[in-house]
Amino acid sequence: MTTRTRDWIKLSGLVALALMLALAFAAAVNLPRRSEAQQAIANLAPAKVLSIPAAKPAADLSEAFVAVAQAVRPAVVFIEAEQRTETSSPRLRQRLPPPFDQFFPDLDVPQQPRVRRGEGSGFIISSDGYILTNNHVVDEADKLKVKLIDKRQFTARLVGRDPDTDVAVIKIDATGLPSVPLGNSDETRIGEWVLAVGNPLGEEFAFTVTAGIVSAKGRRLADLANRLYSIGDFIQTDAAINPGNSGGPLVNLRGQVIGINSAIASPTGLYSGYGFAIPINLARTVSEQLMAHGKVTRAVLGISIRNADPDDAAYVGLDSIRGVVVLDFPRDDSPAKRAGLQAGDVIVALDGQPIAYDAQLQQIVGFKRPGEKVQVTIVRKGGERRTYAVTLAAREDTEQRVASNTSREPRRGSSSENKLGLTVEPLTEQVSRETRIGEEHRGLVVTSVDPDGPAAEKGIGPRVIITHVNGQRVRTMGEFEKAMEPVKKGDVVSLQIYLLDQSGQGRSTVIRLRAGG
Repeated sequence: MTTRTRDWIKLSGLVALALMLALAFAAAVNLPRRSEAQQAIANLAPAKVLSIPAAKPAADLSEAFVAVAQAVRPAVVFIEAEQRTETSSPRLRQRLPPPFDQFFPDLDVPQQPRVRRGEGSGFIISSDGYILTNNHVVDEADKLKVKLIDKRQFTARLVGRDPDTDVAVIKIDATGLPSVPLGNSDETRIGEWVLAVGNPLGEEFAFTVTAGIVSAKGRRLADLANRLYSIGDFIQTDAAINPGNSGGPLVNLRGQVIGINSAIASPTGLYSGYGFAIPINLARTVSEQLMAHGKVTRAVLGISIRNADPDDAAYVGLDSIRGVVVLDFPRDDSPAKRAGLQAGDVIVALDGQPIAYDAQLQQIVGFKRPGEKVQVTIVRKGGERRTYAVTLAAREDTEQRVASNTSREPRRGSSSENKLGLTVEPLTEQVSRETRIGEEHRGLVVTSVDPDGPAAEKGIGPRVIITHVNGQRVRTMGEFEKAMEPVKKGDVVSLQIYLLDQSGQGRSTVIRLRAGG
């Protein structure tokens, strides 16, 4: 036997001895096999539920969110709007590539219509398929598709829409649908928890639920405020709202809809914490008319307005800054003007209900019907308070057209003009005829403005016509000086003016400012 063979025999013996010792040790300490360890883990007791009293309110709130989401989501829908557009040329010419263009003429190729698609949200308000959404979701759509959370799809028809409130109603042919109850937005409180449900950023994130609070009420948005009869009394929320959420419901923790999610304020176009919803009380009134008549007949007072500022409050002697200033009467047969209201009046109540801001007045009047009579309480200079009975008229759909004036060379102002920080000149007969300015708007043309004066602070510039000073009619410099004579430095001066622009349009308004020295 060789030495190498003896070495292998010794090594094998040592390995066998080590293996036997290991088995003996394992038996002595009773180590579990792999299957036994797994069985031990499976037999562990379930996790103990801790009782933490301080966490219970948060857990209850979480359960409330879950319950509301489960109740509301089935009634929320995904809306796809298609709009087909034709180009100016009905057919296109297609030229063949070289060298085939030498042997064949140009081919006429029929042009396919272009299809634009938009997406939004809505919610079912009746079991037979009526759906509330935003006007801007369905506006100009040729085809509307509605998808439910259970993946059913329907073609919807437009029942009616109202651009002034951005509310629309569509309908699908179905029965037994889940619907969501409508609440009372007037009772909604700032700080109250709300959930927004909808389809942010398209179908990929359909039926998303976000939570936040009511951040503010009575907000006005510029996109709707530029309409003559727009109603802007939006609920602001910090619940995450993005493009695609439009038309979806904003609900309270009772599962009631308090608003229709409509817009966001964001420099990027995406969520920044500022979302806006149309109050459901307003949307309910609009939707009822749309479902009954296909259109909205809105009542108006026949006035243009703005919120009162500190100078307005001081001028009429209010103890707080509130109310709405009457600026002008856009229609000749204005019911408010016939009843006795005047430009510059501050409306402080309607039917005994205090009026704090313009959107509140618009919404209250918007709930009325043409022909109804309302009691309008106003305050004038010196605290004079009066109440007028105004019979509401139906809204006109066309806005008033007005004239313009040409600019003049500035001149040095008198002491009366210096109090206001501007210079004026009478509007001549020739200019009045050329620009077709009516007798009602004849007055003094502002020719220059001191950039550091009171007029500039209020935004008054050249091409403005002053028709009244503290309620007195002014057509000549003499009448202007007489009206300004009692005015002292620091006094509030009320100017009724006619604003002109380069396009030949204008409007009357009331501005109040404090006289300088």
